[in-house]
Parts: sequence; structure tokens; C-alpha cells
Amino acid sequence: QVQLVESGGGLVQAGGSLRLSCVASGRTASIDAMGWFRQAPGKEREFVAATTRGGGTINYSDSVKGRFTISRDNAKNTVYLQMNTLKSEDTAVYYCAGKAGRFPTTLSARYDYWGQGTQVTVSS
Repeated sequence: QVQLVESGGGLVQAGGSLRLSCVASGRTASIDAMGWFRQAPGKEREFVAATTRGGGTINYSDSVKGRFTISRDNAKNTVYLQMNTLKSEDTAVYYCAGKAGRFPTTLSARYDYWGQGTQVTVSS
């Protein structure tokens, strides 16, 4: 089994920054690509960013490209999401996800493991 635990969410003013962390435990060798998704109230879960184990391939949604950066420390079994220039529309619960396959897909159904989520609220 694999457990993913997110942290780092909170309340921030528009234009500010936050860094989310996700620590994996358990059978971490079974995880290859990892990513972040988010879900705002009344909306479907949407893709934010994902990366391969080595960081050679990274995908971002158009809405966060240039503002968010995903990174990974495999020695710590941790993936990060640095979020800069936050906007009110970034308010959501952010979920960490991991998958057995290498490709950092944008499709949530392809991910095998999920964290419980961390709330990010951006005030305007």
C-alpha cells in the first residue's frame, strides 16, 4: 500500500505564494509519475501539474503555467508544488496523486494513489 499526505495549504492574499508538500510512504517503489490536482467548490477535480520520477517530463495546466512549479525529491519521497502569484480562482482543495506508470498524464483516472487533500484559500 501507498499513503500520500499533503501539507502546506492555508490562507493567503492574492499575489502571494504557498508551497505544498506531499510525502509518500509505504510501497513507494511502486510510484513513478506524481502530480497535483485541485477541486474547487461545485467544480470537478482538475489537473494542475505532474512530473516523472526524474523530472524529465513535466506537464502543467494552462491556468497555472508560469506561476506554479512542481518538483520532486526522491530521496525524501516528496513532491512539491510551489505556487506563486496566487489568484482567487486558485482557491481549492489540492490533492497529491501518484501512479505506477511513467507518463505524467493529466487524466485523474490514471492515478492509482491519492492523498486526502489540503485546502488553499486565496483572498482577493
